[in-house]
Amino acid sequence: MNTKLFLEKRITRIESEIKELREELNESQSKNWLKQVTGSFEDESAFEAVIAYGKAIRSEEIDPLTGQAINEE
Repeated sequence: MNTKLFLEKRITRIESEIKELREELNESQSKNWLKQVTGSFEDESAFEAVIAYGKAIRSEEIDPLTGQAINEE
């Protein structure tokens, strides 16, 4: 097979694969990821613990570096 024909076939294949990848990317970006994950951790005790821990850190009840309760004296 001559080099020019080989390269033309290869470029055609690459262009086709790029087109497929772009279509997949557009499809995945159009989906609302938030709707997909909303409720996915429902009834998970570990998730509830993480939420409670985050609230405690934000309200300064827990030191985020040590995980220890902050004593307000």
